[in-house]
Order: sequence, then structure tokens, then C-alpha cells
Amino acid sequence: MTEKLYYQDSYLSEFEAEVLSCVPKGNKYEVVLSRTAFFPEGGGQTADTGVLVSGQQRIQVLDVQEKDGVVLHETDGLLEAGAVVQGELNFQERFLKMQEHTGEHIISGIVHRRFGYQNVGFHLGKEEVTMDYDGPLTEEELRQIEYEANRAVAENIPIVILEPSKEELPHIFYRSKMEIEGQVRIVQIPGYDSCACCAPHVKTTGSVGMIKITGAIRYKGGMRLSLHCGFRALSDYREKEASVKQISNRLSAKQEEVVCAVKRLEEELAALKEKNKRLQEQLVKAALKEEEQKLLENPVANLLLFAEEMDPAAMRNFVNEAMEKTDGICGVFVGSKEQGFRYVLGKKDGSICSIGKCLNEAFEGKGGGKPPMIQGSLKGNPEAIRGFLEKE
Repeated sequence: MTEKLYYQDSYLSEFEAEVLSCVPKGNKYEVVLSRTAFFPEGGGQTADTGVLVSGQQRIQVLDVQEKDGVVLHETDGLLEAGAVVQGELNFQERFLKMQEHTGEHIISGIVHRRFGYQNVGFHLGKEEVTMDYDGPLTEEELRQIEYEANRAVAENIPIVILEPSKEELPHIFYRSKMEIEGQVRIVQIPGYDSCACCAPHVKTTGSVGMIKITGAIRYKGGMRLSLHCGFRALSDYREKEASVKQISNRLSAKQEEVVCAVKRLEEELAALKEKNKRLQEQLVKAALKEEEQKLLENPVANLLLFAEEMDPAAMRNFVNEAMEKTDGICGVFVGSKEQGFRYVLGKKDGSICSIGKCLNEAFEGKGGGKPPMIQGSLKGNPEAIRGFLEKE
């Protein structure tokens, strides 16, 4: 059994221990120490990282797992059994996790007390914290939960750790996602939560810092919440503040007015789209009128249009209207010889699919559809494409 220093003092960042064993594990090593402050992965929380120092060696601790009470440290270097090493945690990372884990307990305790929902899933990674609950929550309820959680932080309540005996355990209320064998460790936040948990926590709720629910989605009949606390909440705020500042500068609007500015842009864009639609309709009519001159000499002539820009709806409109005037091939090609063309082709008699297949083979194209209209893209110059279709 490894002596688990992280249970004695969650703020311990350095310690001394004896190397009991060190065995190869792939291209890494598995180290067992007499005692450790490195918390192994568990309870939804990722493992601590850091270094083990032996003389001039600084061996990286990459992962930590527990098996049958023994804590296994995955390292990138070999250590001699019997050597005394100095362990150094990446304590900044550990403290961020403790802030967020204690914050999750506060939120989950409030959700359980107010709504009776269970926390059925929890993940505390390097980038995000997620909690899954087995019931729905409204936007207003989430705001109330968040406010109450931050009130718990302001109260700076001492965190209580209990390791009750088997006789005491039935008389203590606590949340738990599973049946626990052996010693049960309970983390209590008086007035807010009591939950079985194997992970280290901050010593008071004030150390959690601000608690911010950053996301909420429906998930498996309940809710999945995303959370940030303390310094990670500050980092998240700074990233979003920087984005708002950039948007504010680009829109020449005050930060608190960016939503109104975006709405104005949306209205302007909608007006421009409507104007563009009318212009495209005029373009289609003008282009079709010009192409119609061919029908005076040949009633089944192809009606083909090449343009640099045209939206898909206008392309289809041209082909539909052209097919009403001729039994020949009708088509629009939008793009350039250098960049290639998007196309829409149509023909009344249903042969357009076989024509399109031949066209794609000849001009490195791809596409398809059902008669009487197909679409795709190809490469080539307008003269060659026209010439090819005249032969079909």
C-alpha cells in the first residue's frame, strides 16, 4: 500500500519518498514509491503530473494510476529501487483542478437539493469540466443555481473531510454515483453538499473563486453542464472579452452594444440578399433573351450561359426557363477557365444524365442528379465546353 499524502494535505506540493520498484512499461517506466502526493486518475479527475528528482536526474511523471491500493507513477526515465527521490507536483495544475472539482460539488449539491437530480456523469479534464444530471433545467433555473453557488463561495465555508466507520456510515447522508467497497471518504460542504469522493479539494469554498456555468445542453433525457471555476473561469472570461473587444472594434460599437450592431448588420445583409436576388432574376431574363436568338435559326439549339458569378437558385431558374423554350441542352456554367466551373444542366427528354457523365469524363468533372436536371463542377474553357455539348 502506498502512503497517500494527498489525503493528509491537499496543498502539499513537494515530498520525499523511497523508490520501491521501477519496471519498464513500453518505452516508459512504472514507478512505485513508499509515499506520494501525486493524485492518481479517479473520480472523474485526471491524474497529477510533475517530476521526481534523484541527484541530477529530473524524471517526468506523465500519468498516475492506482491498483489495489498501490499508486503507479508512469515516468519517462529509470529510477533505482531503494533510491530516495524528491517529488515535485505541477501544483498550479493541481490547484486549478481542486478549484473546479470543489465547484462541481457545490453545483451538484444545489441541483440535488433543489430538484432531486443525481449527478450521473462527471469529467474534469485539462480544458473543460462537464457534469451530467438526470433531469432537465431551464435557463432561469441555471442562473439561480449559479448565483447560489457563488454565494457559497462568498461564505468561505471550510471543507470537511470524513472517513466514517461502517457503524457511522448509515447515519450520514451523502451523494454517490456507485456502491463503494471499503473505506468511504466523504467531502462535506456544510449547507450545500455531502458527497463520496476520492479526490483532493480546496480547504474552503472561498478558494474556489468564481463559479461560472459556461454551457448547457440536453443530454440523454437530462442535462450536460460545462463549468469553469477560479483561475480557469478568469482565463475563459479573458478569452471571451478579447473576442468581444475585436468584434466591438470591427463594428465600431461599444462592447455592450455589439448585439444591436450585429442585428443591424443582419438586417442590412438581408436587404442586400433581396437586392441581389432581384438582380440575379434580371440577369437570367437578359441572358435568356440573348440566347433565344439562336432559336430563330435552330428551334432545338442548346441554350448555354457562362458567368463569373451567379447563385445556385438563379442557375436553376435559368435552366428551368430555358427548357421551356427548347428541346436542346440548357445549362449555366459559373466560374472561370482558371478556377473551373460549377454547372447546372437540363434537357427535356431525360438524356441529361448520360450527357453529364460524358461531359465529366471529358473535363475532369464530377456531379450528378436526376432527369431533367443535374449539377456538378468541371475544368475547361467555355469554347471547348460549348463545342462538346453541340456534338451531343
